[in-house]
Amino acid sequence: MVYGIDTLTIADVIAILNDPQSAQLNDASREKILSSQNNVRQIVASERTVYGINTGFGPLWDVKISEEETAQLQYNLIISHAVGVGKPISKDLSRVMMIAKIHALSRGFSGVSLTVIERLIEMLHLDLIPVVPEQGSVGASGDLAPLAHLVLPLLGLGQIWDNGTPAAAASILKRNNLQPLTLGPKEGLGLINGTQFILAHAILGLDRFKYLLDLTDLTAAFSLEAYRGSASSFKKELHEIRPFTGSQTVAARMRKFLADSENLKSHEYCDRVQDPYSMRCVPQVHGASRNAYEHLKNLAETELNSVTDNPIVLSAEESISGGNFHGQLLALPLDYATFAAAELGNISDRRSYLLLEGKYGLPRLLTESGGLNSGFMIPQYTAAALVTENKTLCFPASADSIPTSLGQEDHVSMGSISGRKFNQVLGNLENILAVELMYAAQGLEFRRPARCGETVEKAYALIRTKVPKLEEDRLIGEDMLAIAEMIRERKFVVE
Repeated sequence: MVYGIDTLTIADVIAILNDPQSAQLNDASREKILSSQNNVRQIVASERTVYGINTGFGPLWDVKISEEETAQLQYNLIISHAVGVGKPISKDLSRVMMIAKIHALSRGFSGVSLTVIERLIEMLHLDLIPVVPEQGSVGASGDLAPLAHLVLPLLGLGQIWDNGTPAAAASILKRNNLQPLTLGPKEGLGLINGTQFILAHAILGLDRFKYLLDLTDLTAAFSLEAYRGSASSFKKELHEIRPFTGSQTVAARMRKFLADSENLKSHEYCDRVQDPYSMRCVPQVHGASRNAYEHLKNLAETELNSVTDNPIVLSAEESISGGNFHGQLLALPLDYATFAAAELGNISDRRSYLLLEGKYGLPRLLTESGGLNSGFMIPQYTAAALVTENKTLCFPASADSIPTSLGQEDHVSMGSISGRKFNQVLGNLENILAVELMYAAQGLEFRRPARCGETVEKAYALIRTKVPKLEEDRLIGEDMLAIAEMIRERKFVVE
């Protein structure tokens, strides 16, 4: 994978994440980086005043900095902005931040030197991944605090992950025979100005969300089989006259999952006219969430291939001070995607409830020995708690703004919070789906010997490798966690 010139997709970033050695610069990228670096040097030599190159930052934009002080200016910028708090983000999130930051700098509009960019790539190759706290960005001057922590190791400061534990960057660099770097003009600002913290949450969230969208469709088909519902609401003709892409995709997937189901054919002409909404409206509800996924994916890939620092250096004669660092362009769709993910959990919990009711041949609480045994009563409480927690996480962070930098930065996006909440909701969704899958597998026991569609049968068989049929009460919390782990490891075939 080549940085800078090439256009990267979400899939490309995931590929680099899995194979960091594939990240390389080509000659064209190197030329653009060197040209941009030279433009900054000429600006400094000309003594023309340009924000962030020979001035202070934020409300200190009107303070002129001498040529001799430019290196100290960049060093001070990094150390003064590394004020993040909270637990560290995952190592993978830090790694994706690095990938995205390298790609943005490699476009050749930031004035960051080839030496600095190559050091970041070398750190990626050597698995020297900085420790970044999760809180502290308002998502508008770029993700200043998280990015400052990300690049502290360039200066021999901060922390790097060492066998799963944060360790002093200085000792890790020494172990790898790497010396701290001295930053030149504009480099500190180019490194910490940008939206890579927000973007990393969007990228990893999108990768996770895509699998969960597919799994939720399969889970719904599984529950429909256990409930012995109707497949008529997934007919192609119905969705052609309300042709939303998401709902048409889901309907087609449901038809595939339910094709050749002996179980559904066994009650094809029963007297039930229609199913409750959580069974019948799967294409419309899941489809709306798919539409939100596609919207965020398109915008995240635009951001991935954008230059998001300030100022932008076009030539030795022209630089533009603008607002490409502002996170609003991702904050809004991240909030939208958060709602969409939460809704998948909301409707999943309703399907779980239907399987507990004791209707249409299923015993109450999915146990034939209720009373002495509680059966599957309580896991639905867990799902209900997670669904409500997701609802509380749906307050849009992008709806808020608190001025910073003495009012110079008077509107901020809070997109970093949007990204974090999106991933929290996805984590809860994994556990909600684990409950539904556990219920559906138990429900299917009461439909035997009739067989289901092939993909549903594979999901059932996978669950039964870890979770046997419930005959009497046991530690079903462990069963639920086992299925949740299968989800996180993407063990279910969802196509």
